[in-house]
Amino acid sequence: MKAFHTIPHIDKALLSTLETLHFTTMTEIQQKSISPALEGKDILAQSKTGSGKTLAFGIPAVMQTDMGKNKPQTIIITPTRELAEQIAVELRRIASYKANLKILTLYGGVPLRAQADSLAQGAHILIGTPGRIQDHLAKGTLTLETIRRLVLDEADRMLDMGFYDEIVKISSNMPKEKQTLLFSATFPPKIETLAKKLLKAPLTIKADTQQQADKIDERVYETEDKFRTLNALIQSYRPESLLIFCNTKAEVISLTDKLHRRGHSVIDIHGDLDQRERNEAVILFSNTSKKIMVATDVASRGLDIKNISLVINYDLPFDKEVYTHRIGRTGRADATGMAISLYSPHDSEKCSWITSRAQKAEQKNLRVDAAFKMISDLDTLCLNGGKKTKLRAGDILGTFCKEIGIDNSHIGKITITDTKSYIALHHSSINTVLKALKNTKIKKKKYVAWRL
Repeated sequence: MKAFHTIPHIDKALLSTLETLHFTTMTEIQQKSISPALEGKDILAQSKTGSGKTLAFGIPAVMQTDMGKNKPQTIIITPTRELAEQIAVELRRIASYKANLKILTLYGGVPLRAQADSLAQGAHILIGTPGRIQDHLAKGTLTLETIRRLVLDEADRMLDMGFYDEIVKISSNMPKEKQTLLFSATFPPKIETLAKKLLKAPLTIKADTQQQADKIDERVYETEDKFRTLNALIQSYRPESLLIFCNTKAEVISLTDKLHRRGHSVIDIHGDLDQRERNEAVILFSNTSKKIMVATDVASRGLDIKNISLVINYDLPFDKEVYTHRIGRTGRADATGMAISLYSPHDSEKCSWITSRAQKAEQKNLRVDAAFKMISDLDTLCLNGGKKTKLRAGDILGTFCKEIGIDNSHIGKITITDTKSYIALHHSSINTVLKALKNTKIKKKKYVAWRL
């Protein structure tokens, strides 16, 4: 694989930033698409989740932002709020070498007025969901006549969610000479229709489209009692982290409650949660305060959580493409993983395409440890301050270790958002920290703290 320094005209400061972030060599999709994107070509790219798409379109967007113009130049449209936020976090990291480059997110669950005020102050890169972008266009709080690049990320999922007309309408508000980059994990007919509508003589790229057979161990279990089998699988495989998929939010809520009553450390994510609840669910799972996440497909779309050791399809997915997305949550980057699907005898015909590719396993061969529970040693502490109050992970770490006396090994992942900071702490230390913070300042300021 080529290194990032082979990108034509790449800024030395950007190279240095990429090295600091431990990005050294390009993934296949990055290698095939960054240079053509910098040349202004329209791109139709197929690449699976976790293949490095964000940098593939993010590096050209950041490199070619004209800092002399405080107007939107790139707009990135995504299917979910979570994916929009994850892209924003990643682009802010690589754009840190460009002082004052402003990246703004536009999605529901956040007051429209606050976003309108931010838009009025100017932004260079916009990242949002179709519905909220449409809202701003309708109210006149957003204009797109300065857009030079349109990026559609996970376009197949947006079309599955019924956003075809919205995407076409949003695009019609932009200059005709803009560049369009369309990224999709799959190429169903609807994608081809959208591509013909929006793209001009696109370069078609296929990269990382197949899960590597040796990276994900796929297995299926036939069962008459899914919940009983699920517990046996957990107590046999004893995973470090577990992502379970259900087809409906009602099933997600029900299964989460059952697992919680069994003593497991579990969180759910589904469409009825507001934005704060969704963000915090992802944080709790990614920092391992919760060992199990139960999710619907739509709510989990765009999740970029590393080191998920096991994915279980509690409900069979509706089609092959959804199955591919689900199991792609494990075995990411250089890691290996396992994906297990459960099915009942009357589902055998429906899931024949899974059983033809996965190993059929027998429950009788499971070695169950009845005492095992997926319990975390960590809790999550939340502070009422974040990037806007200039809080950094180093400030929190220094205060906890040097002033409060917490052992460094008791502190896990620190996640800082605009207004809050989330710290994974060993459960034996969290009460000590909560008590100490009533009288201890961080960077000369007192913060309110609570257990999440």
